[in-house]
Amino acid sequence: MFQRSDKNHTLLDLRGSIPSYILITDGKYHDSNVLDLIIPEINAIYVMDKAYIDFKALFRMNELGAFFISRAKTTIDFSVIENNYNIDESTGLRGDRTIILNGIKTKKLYPEKLRLVEFYDDEKDIVLTFLTNNSSATALEIARLYRNRWQIETFFKWIKQNLTIKKLWGHSENAVNIHVWVAICTYLIIAKVKHEFKSELSIYEIMQILGISVFDKTPIQELLTEYQINQDVKDQLNLFNENF
Repeated sequence: MFQRSDKNHTLLDLRGSIPSYILITDGKYHDSNVLDLIIPEINAIYVMDKAYIDFKALFRMNELGAFFISRAKTTIDFSVIENNYNIDESTGLRGDRTIILNGIKTKKLYPEKLRLVEFYDDEKDIVLTFLTNNSSATALEIARLYRNRWQIETFFKWIKQNLTIKKLWGHSENAVNIHVWVAICTYLIIAKVKHEFKSELSIYEIMQILGISVFDKTPIQELLTEYQINQDVKDQLNLFNENF
């Protein structure tokens, strides 16, 4: 799952909410170029923002046996070759079409069929259009899979709130890179601790315990097992309290 956060391009593995690929670039680096740097896994589903749409890279992903789901750009030029009328609009679905691209360049870059799924978001009162190469999942499953992309928004929010990434120590390229990597490494180390000791505490809670126990000689496992939460940490952003 891809999302841009300033200069941080991140692929988040939703099976554990762990970043599996990170690229830090300057603001001029085009988002879609990141797709050229990863090797897609067979049968994996990559959910991304429409800024990452690059039909050449997406077709490479398709040829390697991976799937993608993205918001479709409003400028996409296509022809409908099949329309699925067997949809339940009470679920929010508004359309499920098989298409081919019409643009001279885009058709050459992606010559195979694609799928457009339309879903009405009643909270924002807008119709969202998703582009995918997955023809086996139902239209509703495609829409629900894309909703998982918001987990990466929450990931960056968690990083900024809990690892002080919002305040940089320096503003040179090297300083920014060091600060971002230190924050991410801190998160991964704590996530590893949580996994190794099978702790039911959230990562935020573990951070609080370790923060006040830096000079404590008690083994970490005992700290996590015996420590009684006596602060209102449950009201803090508790993103990664899922299964590892």
